[in-house]
Amino acid sequence: MRTAAEPVEVRRPSAVRALTTLLAVTAAATVVVELLNYWYAPAQEFGLAVRTGWAMLRSLGFLILIGQVRKGRVSARPFGLILAVTTIFAVGRLVVPRAGVPALPGLVGFAALTALCVAVVVLLYRSDAVRAHLVRHRKGLVVEGGTISWREVVPKRPQANGWLLTARVAAFTYSPLMLVPALVATGSVLDGRIAAVPALFLWFGAGIAVSYAVLFCTAFLLRGRDWARRALVLVTLGVLALDLPLCWWLLGVDGLIRDGAPLLTAAALTLYSLHRTTP
Repeated sequence: MRTAAEPVEVRRPSAVRALTTLLAVTAAATVVVELLNYWYAPAQEFGLAVRTGWAMLRSLGFLILIGQVRKGRVSARPFGLILAVTTIFAVGRLVVPRAGVPALPGLVGFAALTALCVAVVVLLYRSDAVRAHLVRHRKGLVVEGGTISWREVVPKRPQANGWLLTARVAAFTYSPLMLVPALVATGSVLDGRIAAVPALFLWFGAGIAVSYAVLFCTAFLLRGRDWARRALVLVTLGVLALDLPLCWWLLGVDGLIRDGAPLLTAAALTLYSLHRTTP
């Protein structure tokens, strides 16, 4: 038994190299803009710190996306779309303070970050070179003909189109978009709203359970099961029916806008992507 030689790496197209550079700049800009927003905020409260920390974690998402782009992964396009859209919402909800006018540095930073995210989406979906590059699947050990090789493993299931992958990635954001406002709401419980403790536990439990429900539905969705499509729609509607009222009750109208709008956007993108696919 012998080991196959590693293939020679081909130089990536200029558009792909430009995209990886743009993603690195966007990751750095996310951290800078969030620090500016937090610095100029009238009050560095608990909720703002949680939302700021969550938004800054998106810089890690851009670094992961760089790895996917460099490897030519098929999943890079939907992942980049969801990451760009939710980053704009995550940062935008923190630019506007509860009262008063937003700080000028925060507005300038948000405008620059929005332009970077739009440029990322344009390159991912409008560049023919990038589209031709993002066609690979994950690598794994393959034993074939007495040879062990580390190469691309093509899934046995039918190849999913881009809209199904977009629906899958968008649905996976439900859980963190529920857990972040639930964590913010713990501040109100600590302030003396003991009656909200059962609702808060329900919120955390639902946020964790949704991740498993989405994983189950999307696993069969990519295999062409029509019932999985209907199940994911029901999960999406259930998430909205639970999360939005809890945001309004525990976080007020401000929390409903800041935390409910990103979830509503992810749900709309999931439903639209399911609508665009052929059953």
